[in-house]
Amino acid sequence: MGVKAMLPSYELGFYALVVTCAVLYSGSGIFEASRDSMNRKAFRDGIKPGWHYFGRKMDVADFEWVMWFTSFRNIIIFALSGHVLFGKICSMTVPQHRAVMYMIYGLLAVLASMGLLYLMIILSHCLLLYSVALAKQKWLCYVAGLCCLASFKVEPFGSWQSGFVTGAFDLQDVLFYGGCTFTIMRCMSFALESSQKDEGIYSIFDLLKYNFYLPFFFFGPVMTFDQFHAQVSTRELRRKDDEMKSIRVNALLHVGAIVAVDIFFHFFYILTLPSDLKFVNRLSDWSLAGLAYSNLVYDWVKAAVMFGVINTIARLDHLDPPQPPKCITMLYIFAETHFDRGINDWLCK
Repeated sequence: MGVKAMLPSYELGFYALVVTCAVLYSGSGIFEASRDSMNRKAFRDGIKPGWHYFGRKMDVADFEWVMWFTSFRNIIIFALSGHVLFGKICSMTVPQHRAVMYMIYGLLAVLASMGLLYLMIILSHCLLLYSVALAKQKWLCYVAGLCCLASFKVEPFGSWQSGFVTGAFDLQDVLFYGGCTFTIMRCMSFALESSQKDEGIYSIFDLLKYNFYLPFFFFGPVMTFDQFHAQVSTRELRRKDDEMKSIRVNALLHVGAIVAVDIFFHFFYILTLPSDLKFVNRLSDWSLAGLAYSNLVYDWVKAAVMFGVINTIARLDHLDPPQPPKCITMLYIFAETHFDRGINDWLCK
């Protein structure tokens, strides 16, 4: 498992000082490069007019981030707000059946967003892996799950399945593959837990309640079946001291992070600059290193915000979901080098 000893505080402080100085120095080069290339023709598609207050263009090269917080912002807020309100009502009135209510809401949300045929694909994978789980053989669960995952990359199975989803919108591919992939991973977790059960097997109804919990459905994080089943089956819903305060603070931090990223993209075009190799070749080594590091940190911030928002909603539902990924700068302990903690727990199971 590795050694989990923390480094001395003075050593961490020294490393933090070195990294901070290096980031500031390289960041100045990236800022100058971004300012000089604002009107460059090669960057026309990646740099668009930004907030009026700054009078600058902003980097919009990451279509996922742009779609989440512009085009689909209202839809996402509406769907998740509905889940929170629906879940709160169920927790207050019928807490023993709240998992069923979550499943119904998730099914309807998936049906409304992706269509009936997509829902049928998801249900077919659930039914297939549930049938495999009946054999209670771990190796068979692994093989079946990996084959289901591979079916989206191997032709003609991949195009055949994606062909069932009609219509077109910007996030359709992301939602399609995200929902299918995480569904299969959850089904594998269910199958493995069922194979370890001493008597009988969990019902397919338990699998559907587990899979169609909307906050986790499309983008994760992955919560293993044993943890989800135990937590969602609890009838006495009690919160720890100051838990609601912690939830509110985390929600505000995530909103602040979203705003901070948008402001950052007005001054640092870290996503668009690498698209022009001729321009990148003229940058200094420090700027190139800062550009690479900034992209890594941005990937972490994007994942942390996405998982953080989902985790906040899950905590409102009295669940204890996997924590957001750890900052890559702090991954110095060998035993904690995993990025996605939910997938790490899933792999360990």
